[in-house]
Amino acid sequence: MTAPAAPGGFEAFARDWAAPVERAIAALLPPVTAPPARLHEAMHYALFPGGKRLRPMLVLLGCRAAGGDPANVLPAAAALECLHTYSLVHDDLPCMDDDDLRRGRPTCHKQFDEATALLAGDALLTVAFEAVASAGAAAVKELARAAGSLGMVGGQVEDLAAEGDAAGHTLDRVRWIHDHKTGALITASLLVGAHAAGGPAVMFEPLREYGDCLGRAFQIADDCLDLTGTAAELGKNPLADVALGKLTWPAMVGLEASQRTARELAQRAAGLATTVATVVAAAASVPRSTLDAAAALLQDVALYAVERRR
Repeated sequence: MTAPAAPGGFEAFARDWAAPVERAIAALLPPVTAPPARLHEAMHYALFPGGKRLRPMLVLLGCRAAGGDPANVLPAAAALECLHTYSLVHDDLPCMDDDDLRRGRPTCHKQFDEATALLAGDALLTVAFEAVASAGAAAVKELARAAGSLGMVGGQVEDLAAEGDAAGHTLDRVRWIHDHKTGALITASLLVGAHAAGGPAVMFEPLREYGDCLGRAFQIADDCLDLTGTAAELGKNPLADVALGKLTWPAMVGLEASQRTARELAQRAAGLATTVATVVAAAASVPRSTLDAAAALLQDVALYAVERRR
């Protein structure tokens, strides 16, 4: 099955693929009744109902950008959501951000207990790597690097270290944290999809650059939403970054300047989407109309990243 490329843009694409993605995620998990049932219940609780499902959708778009069929990469897409959700479960723990609301419900450790939430996160991380293996060794390596100490986990460490450290706050520092804590997994989602589709080597540099811009735009927009959104819109407590003294873009330059920067990054990403289509067209036997449709979706995701309300 190939979903249509989008009269309605990314949001239409996401609606078309929502059910297949949900089925793929559910297929990765043991039933809630399988022993140890409490652990499996916590894993299901953390994943369903889900959030934006942006990262699995980016896997599908990375596949489309390489000229592939998203139906063939659904297990890898589900892997990205499992890994992302593990990071949220751990982020919410008292030893980290100590949040009590996630996706509009009590966080996993509030619903169960800290030990169960910790182990549920560990189990989701393990499931993610089992599933991404379906996309090949290069995809596994890409995800491992993005998720580890040189990527997301490293960014989480620096994010915690920067809390309340006003003397050490610089734009370079916040950019580094954003690129690692959030951007690394967003970029990896696209690259995993392209690897799974057997994309030509020349596409990976511009696609990575696109992902980096998208990730920065997304996180700056997220920081702005923490200031302007409501709990109902966000599914989590607003002003949480302020309460924790987080190092964010708005804390450094203000809300309006941050929103402007996010839009500029989105525009840069949109330009790179066209570059991706051009290099794939030159290197692979894929109709240009297919690649242009994929580029249009990538451009629309960039706009979505900065215009969303959740």
